[in-house]
Amino acid sequence: MPSSSTYFRLAIAATALAVVVVMLGAFTRLADAGLGCPDWPTCYGHLWVPTTEAEIAQANAVFADTPVETDKTWPEQVHRIVAGTLGLMVLGLAICAWREKNIPGRPQKHAYVLCVLIVIQALFGMWTVTLKLWPQVVTAHLLGGFATLSLLWLMVQRLGGYQWSFQGLAQLANVKRWTVIALLVVTVQILLGGWTSSNYAALACVDLPTCQGYWLPDMNFAQGFDVMQQIGPNYLGGNLDNEARTAIHFSHRIGAIITTVVVLLLAYKLWCLNHPDSRRWALALAVVLFVQVGLGVTNILAHIPLPVAVAHNAVGALLLLTVMTVMHRLYTLKPEKIISEEG
Repeated sequence: MPSSSTYFRLAIAATALAVVVVMLGAFTRLADAGLGCPDWPTCYGHLWVPTTEAEIAQANAVFADTPVETDKTWPEQVHRIVAGTLGLMVLGLAICAWREKNIPGRPQKHAYVLCVLIVIQALFGMWTVTLKLWPQVVTAHLLGGFATLSLLWLMVQRLGGYQWSFQGLAQLANVKRWTVIALLVVTVQILLGGWTSSNYAALACVDLPTCQGYWLPDMNFAQGFDVMQQIGPNYLGGNLDNEARTAIHFSHRIGAIITTVVVLLLAYKLWCLNHPDSRRWALALAVVLFVQVGLGVTNILAHIPLPVAVAHNAVGALLLLTVMTVMHRLYTLKPEKIISEEG
């Protein structure tokens, strides 16, 4: 499959832009700019943002309950514009898939699924504003962003024809199972991270390794993970009490420990395959994991500095993509190049 095809180049560009969208989304959320524009898709009725004194005065008159905060309008609207551009690129991928539907190996349904996902993401983006940062919607929107990035990256892998060519690896089936486990664990940890952020629980524990000076602080898991909580009126800053936020934060910490163990085990198993390709990716997994853990610890000890918090989101996405890459390489190995134990 020619790597110079328009389809392939567009997939690479869309993946790069999706990384930007994920980081902008994290910045917008962490800077408390999620309601920087109280309407959707415009911002105080503007295609960009109100900038002049007259525009701001008019916007404040129309949206009296949410006066203009100029440091929060532009992150929200920039995020929307870049996300909209990504949507157009995904539409372009679907057109490429349709035009090349008769070429063997071109992922066609893959592109169509991405189109559907982008539409759903746009709806969640709208509901994030109209439901005023309801945690369920904010978390789903974050997961949708990670899913979009992951599917775009997988498309790059498929179009690029990236594969490993191992031989004589009887233990390969065991490593495949571990990639599935690692993918599930990393996904759950991202979900917990999104729930922590959307419920403003990141600062519920500001010490390590204890939480509020205790190994087991007072926690309210029922309230912290009540996904049927009522909608509104406004979730900016969070509505949960301290014990509920502590339960969420504590769960994310436990998830981090489990994720570390599982990903390190996968890296070890890849290393034991004793192949240059698998060892490179084992090192990549370990490096990305330790950077992510370091960023998480820094977030707690430094009280969530914005650049570190955004980087924590970005490296979390990188860890997910690294695990997905390993899985793709393992599951696309040609059967004739694998020698089973019976062989």
